[in-house]
Amino acid sequence: MSKEEKRRLGNQVLEMFDHAYSNYMEHAYPADELMPLTCRGRVRGQEPSRGDVDDALGKFSLTLIDTLDTLVVLNKTKEFEEAVKKVIKDVNLDNDIVVSVFETNIRVLGGLLGGHSVAIMLKEKGEYMQWYNGELLHMAKELGYKLLPAFNTTSGLPYPRVNLKFGVRHPEARTGTETDTCTACAGTLILEFAALSRFTGTSIFEEYARKALDFIWEKRQRSSNLVGVTINIHTGDWVRKDSGVGAGIDSYYEYLLKAYVLLGDDSFLERFNTHYDAIMRYISQPPLLLDVHIHKPMLNARTWMDSLLAFFPGLQVLKGDIRPAIETHEMLYQVIKKHNFLPEAFTTDFRVHWAQHPLRPEFAESTYFLYKATGDPYYLEVGKTLIENLNKYARVPCGFAAMKDVRTGSHEDRMDSFFLAEMFKYLYLLFADKEDMIFDIEDYIFTTEAHLLPLWLSTTNQTISKKNTTTEYTELDDSNFDWTCPNTQILFPNDPMFAQSIREPLKNVVDKSCPRSISRAEDSLGSGPKPPLRARDFMASNPEHLEILKKMGVSLIHLKDGRVQLVQHAVQAASSLDAEDGLRFMQEMIELSSQQQKEQQLPPRAVQIVSHPFFGRVVLTAGPAQFGMDLSKHKAGTRGFVATIKPYNGCSEITNPEAVKEKIALMQRGQCMFAEKARNIQKAGAIGGIVIDDNEGSSSDTAPLFQMAGDGKNTDDITIPMLFLFNKEGNIILDAIREYEAVEVLLSDKAKDRATIFKGKMIPNYIIDSNLEMENMDQKLSENDSHQQNSEEATSVSQDVGAVSEEPEEGENSDVADPDSLSPAHTDSDSVSVSNQDSDVPETDEASSPEPACTQGDNQPQEQKTETESNSKVNWDNKVQPMESILADWNEDIEAFEMMEKDEL
Repeated sequence: MSKEEKRRLGNQVLEMFDHAYSNYMEHAYPADELMPLTCRGRVRGQEPSRGDVDDALGKFSLTLIDTLDTLVVLNKTKEFEEAVKKVIKDVNLDNDIVVSVFETNIRVLGGLLGGHSVAIMLKEKGEYMQWYNGELLHMAKELGYKLLPAFNTTSGLPYPRVNLKFGVRHPEARTGTETDTCTACAGTLILEFAALSRFTGTSIFEEYARKALDFIWEKRQRSSNLVGVTINIHTGDWVRKDSGVGAGIDSYYEYLLKAYVLLGDDSFLERFNTHYDAIMRYISQPPLLLDVHIHKPMLNARTWMDSLLAFFPGLQVLKGDIRPAIETHEMLYQVIKKHNFLPEAFTTDFRVHWAQHPLRPEFAESTYFLYKATGDPYYLEVGKTLIENLNKYARVPCGFAAMKDVRTGSHEDRMDSFFLAEMFKYLYLLFADKEDMIFDIEDYIFTTEAHLLPLWLSTTNQTISKKNTTTEYTELDDSNFDWTCPNTQILFPNDPMFAQSIREPLKNVVDKSCPRSISRAEDSLGSGPKPPLRARDFMASNPEHLEILKKMGVSLIHLKDGRVQLVQHAVQAASSLDAEDGLRFMQEMIELSSQQQKEQQLPPRAVQIVSHPFFGRVVLTAGPAQFGMDLSKHKAGTRGFVATIKPYNGCSEITNPEAVKEKIALMQRGQCMFAEKARNIQKAGAIGGIVIDDNEGSSSDTAPLFQMAGDGKNTDDITIPMLFLFNKEGNIILDAIREYEAVEVLLSDKAKDRATIFKGKMIPNYIIDSNLEMENMDQKLSENDSHQQNSEEATSVSQDVGAVSEEPEEGENSDVADPDSLSPAHTDSDSVSVSNQDSDVPETDEASSPEPACTQGDNQPQEQKTETESNSKVNWDNKVQPMESILADWNEDIEAFEMMEKDEL
């Protein structure tokens, strides 16, 4: 890459930073973050809560503090001086607000210390900041003291949250009841706390951070030398026993190595090298980095990776282990080229697992470090791709917006502070030459938030004893470890193509179906070994899949309500290795099911028959769809007469469009995707659709509802509402059609009272009745139990909603399909038993994964005993009343109502 091109890209980074920073200052400051889609500031308490994400916000102008040293790196010294004055004048750290100890440490404390570091550097140079007298350091010290109450535990591990004004145990603190914290949350303090102690001469901060690190080291799993994701802050027990290098653990490893670099304490390097050896032994499966169980590190804990592990190649560069860094980075780059950004999580065959991307900087960080280590211009091209994607897909008029879904390109109204703190810093440094910088970046170390701490701190205010605590816990042979990192100048002395030779085998890794070594189970239906069966690919109607399950010791049971139950017995597997694959498949299915239910769960909807003689009295509980019109946002619902389509399954072009136009189409479940049915009836002119289950006797009374998912493609073209009725409820409408021909229904988010339904319409006087008489009437109709369930128990019902999109062949009872277009059916902790009776197969840890569950098992639906009348009368309730009896009851009431005066509902 020419110098001109590098300079052009560096200037482009500066322009992008100006766009983001100026919009924050104009539209958001003094709020913590910018909301770039609505061009306003995000103030905690004034916007809907986003859960734990909001714990980073403390009403302390987070983005400005996080950006301070970025301004200096980008040579914006005048803006830096103005920003420091604003922070000193405007920021209040004494707010009655509960914040994350981890986020506040790395972003705010780190931002203040980074700002102080470059401020004193500029002051020494003599041109800027001559007025500066350590004000940022005073604020950092004040904040440090506000974080210290979190460390009031017997273990020394901090509480995950603290109230800036009241601490932890104060009656008004509203925190201090937590028992767990993540390993990274407790292990990512040493750089900032030690720097604060070294800058101020107050040793307590460094002491507390060291104690937390010592405790985590002591509690590592001794046989594997790995640590879990979540730990009990009081007992030190591991709560989540899976281990990786991504979310929950990542910066713990980073800070061990960087603490050695900054502080020069040998014990930190010993610990890092011990952990690193375990990571490369168990977690690293080049080019992948897969979580494992700390007690059984040969057993993968999950089959997907999260985007935070993108920092790890950069850490490997700092360690001096270049080859695996190049491999993992190249794999991640291939994922980015496929999806434009790195999804929050993606599977081992590089499909999207979690589709969000909050503009994370970790990949840019690793790109910068790899370029520093190799000098390979390939990494400049990678940086150029990142710049182009940000401008093309994330840039909006008021800044840069996070991606809500990398597959569709939809945006989220957030621009996190780390985007300004890290992304632009690393991208600018990637393209900047030494002469472009006003100071030597090599004199500083980056924190995990890319804040700058000067290396001279290692010899300043050394109040901490350098006792080597590591060897108290383990016997270490120092000869096993390199005590210095390789000099990057001699890594590739004779072969400038070395990095390319490592990348070359991986350049198409994402386009292949599965880069991993093949499954150990040989498929008897094909020739040779096949890739392992993934939960997301599983189809219960596929005989090849069933054969693979059998080899893995997994049996499949079809339930009467159309769902499937999976049970594993390790002793029935073809081999112990096949049993291990089966266990992994079960864990995938559980994780997939629970995750997608959480993400996509919708409450049930209502189908209300409003024509004569029902007039809204019959309300049927219906399953929602994840596509089409959102009935919760259209309170009036969709009203129309129903019509049966031809072909009845709706899987091809509708042959009776004249009968369907401007009506609500009835169709049968089966033989194609729900989204395909919706598109066909919409094309025929229907204003809505009702899919009726083809599973004889299924009912919402005995089975949890599921929601209809899309087909894995963009479903924005579907604009009509779609609802799902079980067989029993669907037959009520079909029988009404046979009896009365013209049947009108209302599709809505919940049942409407009849005054609302018939507002502005002619209505018989007898329909306008009193509340008391309506209650008596409703008791006679079991369908109104559905109405009551919908209005009073919506929460519990919605928890039973799963989703199915892949349609099995007629006659099959399969509800599990490709989760790109499918959310698995209702799950319950007792529904699938995984029995590891083969002694060669390790059991799963209770805390490391959810209890195996794929379907409701213990509470299997009882078979409904229904009578089929020769004249096709409908079964209205458990007593199976014929239609004549019901109408007779109604006629009696109608006569009574006609005698009454008109009254409002």
